[in-house]
Amino acid sequence: MGERRSKLNCWEFKKCGRQPGGIFEKVLGTCPATREERLDGAHDGTNAGRACWVVAGTLCKGEVQGTYAQKFRNCETCDFYQSVKKEEFPNFTLSMVLLSKMK
Repeated sequence: MGERRSKLNCWEFKKCGRQPGGIFEKVLGTCPATREERLDGAHDGTNAGRACWVVAGTLCKGEVQGTYAQKFRNCETCDFYQSVKKEEFPNFTLSMVLLSKMK
């Protein structure tokens, strides 16, 4: 059995508290990235935990974000996005590939 490398999901990295059982789940709702099972395993994350930038309805800078097209400019500058991109290089999965898995 190989050693599993620990990679943080967005809710762990950002400490938003919107994951199931999180401290802000009842107030702000469960983040859709925590439930997006079609992206489970992307960049070794749980559900869309390491691909949150392609999921509508995530909470960024205190505001619920819209669709990928509406929010991606904000996501490109996000410290978590930049961290995943760096950690996964050269095998970072492009957003269009991730989006195609959600169809």
